[in-house]
Amino acid sequence: MAKASVLLCELRMHACCAFAESVRFNNRSEQMALPSWRNANLGSMARAALWLVQEVGEDKIFTKADLREAFPDVAQIDRRMRDLRDHDWKISTSREDPTLRQQEQRFVAQGAEVWIPGKSKAPKHKASLTAAQRAKVLDEDGYLCRTCGIAAGEAYEEGIEQAVLNVARRQVMQPDGSVAYQLVTECKRCGVGSSGRQADLGRVLEQAAALSPMEQRVLGAWIAADRRSLSPLDRLWGQYRTLPELSRKAVADALDGAND
Repeated sequence: MAKASVLLCELRMHACCAFAESVRFNNRSEQMALPSWRNANLGSMARAALWLVQEVGEDKIFTKADLREAFPDVAQIDRRMRDLRDHDWKISTSREDPTLRQQEQRFVAQGAEVWIPGKSKAPKHKASLTAAQRAKVLDEDGYLCRTCGIAAGEAYEEGIEQAVLNVARRQVMQPDGSVAYQLVTECKRCGVGSSGRQADLGRVLEQAAALSPMEQRVLGAWIAADRRSLSPLDRLWGQYRTLPELSRKAVADALDGAND
């Protein structure tokens, strides 16, 4: 029995080694089939993608200095690397991955094989924005992040970091069930991890229709002013929240006494 167990273990070990070697061989074969990232006849985005695959490797860290050293002849190689995200390449910065330092990026996962003709064209909804388009969206949104309401250059609550606004593409579910991509202003902080965020216009319209006429008028006034005006009760609640515990208890006791 003991000899049989040892033999079985050895067979399993040999099988695991053979499988690992097969995976390494296949990976080497795939790498050999790819064009070289040094091929100057390829576009700079395709070369950057191949550099990630052939030199960096998935889940590995690289820096902007590494990238620029590899492509000293490409003036906007940083932008070409960012363009890969429009082709489903996952490349994290310190904003998405807090374990990274500011100058570091992580190659998380490969996307479309952009070195193959026809695959380097971004989907229509991911096409680059012109300066005029960007300015129009910022103006329409009042130069405010439509997620948290902060303005460009305004400090966040901790008073250290100032907001920087970007224009993001938001998936909007239409009442008929289709999905449209619409542009919206978003600060960098709110934009972290928001690529899959989706708004449901149909649901918002349904909920608005279900409001009472008075509630619809109030909502309409907020929409016209692009801000929500606080009621006396809202303002009183805000003041109450700032009170120390003993003072909050005094307010609670006073209300209990008034309701007796």
